[in-house]
Amino acid sequence: MTTTGKQIFTTLDAGGTLTVEVAESTFPEPTGNQVLVRMEAAPINPSDLALLFSAANLENAEYSDGRLVAQMPEPFLSGAKGRHGQRLPVGNEGAGTVIATGDSDMAKALDGQRVACVPGTAFSQYAIAEATMCLPLGDVSSEDGASAFVNPMTALGFVETARMEGHDAIIHLAAASNLGQMLNRICQEDGMKLVNIVRKQEQVDLLKGMGADHVVNSSDDDFMDRLRSAIDATGAFLGFDPIGGGTMTDACLKAMEQVAASRMSEFSRYGSSQDKKMYMYGRLDLGPTILTPSYGLQWTVSGWLLTPFLARAGMEVMIRMRQRVLSNITTTFASNYKRKVTLEEMLQKDAALDYRAMKTGEKYLVTP
Repeated sequence: MTTTGKQIFTTLDAGGTLTVEVAESTFPEPTGNQVLVRMEAAPINPSDLALLFSAANLENAEYSDGRLVAQMPEPFLSGAKGRHGQRLPVGNEGAGTVIATGDSDMAKALDGQRVACVPGTAFSQYAIAEATMCLPLGDVSSEDGASAFVNPMTALGFVETARMEGHDAIIHLAAASNLGQMLNRICQEDGMKLVNIVRKQEQVDLLKGMGADHVVNSSDDDFMDRLRSAIDATGAFLGFDPIGGGTMTDACLKAMEQVAASRMSEFSRYGSSQDKKMYMYGRLDLGPTILTPSYGLQWTVSGWLLTPFLARAGMEVMIRMRQRVLSNITTTFASNYKRKVTLEEMLQKDAALDYRAMKTGEKYLVTP
């Protein structure tokens, strides 16, 4: 048997027209280790927006019931050549109830259970998911469990990465986000020192109220002085940046080098020998990343992505991380949402412009 329901698709043609629409879709009977989930809640994450809209002009898009048509500017149109003409489903993660399963023992064990899952097609009334990527929620609601994977596992992944690379302190940008608040709680629980960088005083107050020791406001005139002081106090020479564009990664590397240089007994034309590393894990700013020759030669800028990290960390670490998330889903790993929308409401102009802005603390939840 097959199941029919509504699903969101995004299509970019070679001429630059982006069409995002709610359409009827047919979902096959699950086989093997698959399960069919009736989706009840799915968060809109920045990683979803990259596929859903990318840099398309939503302000001047054409909106109708359950559909929007926008234009994609260069260089983003050419950069997405590989997806031209493809009608793609969207939605990394969500939660719902398993209504059918394949014939594997793992899949059958989930029959009738509420689960968090990572189908990659979560903006939909139904989704096929792998049983290995499903997390039974027990008494936890689908809304509470919808964000049980991407943000919690990413935040835990930052701490695991730091440990794997020999660090006991990290810097995090856009630190008042849902993910940033989770990371703050994790670091307090694990004894990992954390330097939080935000851009508003109310965000400083929020994190300080959560017990954060080091919160630096990039809008302050003495930002670099405060950042150097925080790095000096914590020894944070590893950072995670979801912004990508602009000068913030540059500022962190510069401050790291200035702290390291201040500890040197003699001058070196090559800068300090201190390893300095910034991971970019998002592109909240789609502009160029600006780096300046001001931190010697011992530095690295790299990308960080959850799936390759989990593959590198191994199954034992992944299972331990997932169990920790499940045990603390309404506390350490709790997510808050500004607004809940249906699939059709998700494509209305006011909603699309609002959640596409990715403002701190204003996450949307889709309830298919």
